[in-house]
Amino acid sequence: MINPLPEDANALRALALELAEENRRLVEQNDKLRHILKQLQNAQFGKRSERLGRADRDQLLLAIEDIETSFAKQEAEEEKKPAIETSGNSPAPEKKIRQTNRGALPAHLPRIHVTIEPESTVCPCCNGSMHAIGEETSARLDTIPAQYRVIVTHRPKYGCRACEGAVVQAPAPERLIKSGIPTEALVAAVVVDKYAWHKPLYRQAETMALQGIPVDRSTLASWVGTAAAELKPVYERLKQHLLGSPKIAVDETRAPVLDPGRGRTKTGYFWGICRDDRPWAGPDPPGVAFTYAPGRAHAHAINLLGGYCGVVQCDGYGAYKELTHPKHNNPDIVLAFCWSHLRRLFVEINRTGPAPIAQEALERIAQLYAIEKSIRGSSAEERRLVRQAQSKPLVASLKTWLEEQLKRISQKSKLAEAIRYGFNHWDGLQRFLEDGRIELDTNSIEREIRPIVLNRKNSLFAGHDEGAENWAYLASLIQTAKLNGVNPLAYLTDILTKLVNGWPMKKLDDLLPWAWTSPPSDRELAA
Repeated sequence: MINPLPEDANALRALALELAEENRRLVEQNDKLRHILKQLQNAQFGKRSERLGRADRDQLLLAIEDIETSFAKQEAEEEKKPAIETSGNSPAPEKKIRQTNRGALPAHLPRIHVTIEPESTVCPCCNGSMHAIGEETSARLDTIPAQYRVIVTHRPKYGCRACEGAVVQAPAPERLIKSGIPTEALVAAVVVDKYAWHKPLYRQAETMALQGIPVDRSTLASWVGTAAAELKPVYERLKQHLLGSPKIAVDETRAPVLDPGRGRTKTGYFWGICRDDRPWAGPDPPGVAFTYAPGRAHAHAINLLGGYCGVVQCDGYGAYKELTHPKHNNPDIVLAFCWSHLRRLFVEINRTGPAPIAQEALERIAQLYAIEKSIRGSSAEERRLVRQAQSKPLVASLKTWLEEQLKRISQKSKLAEAIRYGFNHWDGLQRFLEDGRIELDTNSIEREIRPIVLNRKNSLFAGHDEGAENWAYLASLIQTAKLNGVNPLAYLTDILTKLVNGWPMKKLDDLLPWAWTSPPSDRELAA
């Protein structure tokens, strides 16, 4: 319903000025949104787009957050503005009501009930006593800032008045940090803040100092190293489980490491192994394990995967191809290559200017991804049947078309290189057609590597090779916990406590993230 315009001249003038200002703001916001939309239009697969680098996507998210913040600020200012005064019978224009998305507050959160009584419950008419006839309730999400507390453990001694020297006392509980001040929960919080939420130790030390807790960065580092040593057996068991899977995705990323002898950094690598069978409703839970190696040489891939039997989803890096070389005598490894890597080559060509061949290649590959989206979550056999019926003809047509284009273009061009890359990996690229467990790309492992990259940006480099190994252990358990919907802080707190109290090594499988069950909370124990 459109509100009638005020008849009063002053009110009408004020309304016109307000509308002009609102129009100016909207134009400015639209310009920002158009810029972001233009960036996103380059992406043919939405969030999976390779046209935007990871850093570019992060910057876009920051820009969108700023614009959304600006919208909220302006709406709040509008709500606070006094109503436009009118005279005569001119109705006041209605205020816009801000649209909010309250969502549903989780049932497991504790509720603090606050009752606000009227100043008086005496009837204003007869001065009699009034009684409750109902109530209105509202729920808001609140938070208590992180609080540090001191747990004081008392161990009383008991002696016998009749027997001299007979004394009993409960044994002291084991501690992760021997004779140290932190509980296992505090150490777990430091680890999770560093490796899950990318908060370097020096920043954590600064935060603690603001609360009057003088713990320096080096002390926090020693806690993290001790935790890594305690958790290493769980990490090793996790890695064994993943290497026993029939299909894994692998990738590697740089890990700059300080090289004190030369006064600079050297380049190590985190090699990642990921199992994620959820796209084909597989029975095994998802997981990821990182292994640090001081380089990217083929030998490191052989050491990691030389004894593996199954499908390895990977990019075209030569180290992975080396796994299937006859000299290694491992015919049980099958390589499935990544369509996303082939697609990136056409993306780069298309980015530099009009490139009809590259553009059509991208559109043809997009058809394969559209089919994959429609069968995500189906069984492996159902996926295979759909791919045979729909994807296989598209792949065959794409190859024929690429062969024709290659004859027409300069053999020294980037486009020719991209097409030849596809042909050199064609057997591995089309392997997904015969096996419903195989994905089109290595996005599953690339997603899990991203937190490593974010930590690398914050930390710049690891202090030494052993520090990078600790990084790999802890990041593996944290990322696997997150993949399985497990709170990494609660998880690490519990398993650290169990390990320092002598958890049997033969029951390590019970401590893996997908097998772990949350212990009852203090509140539940007190109930």
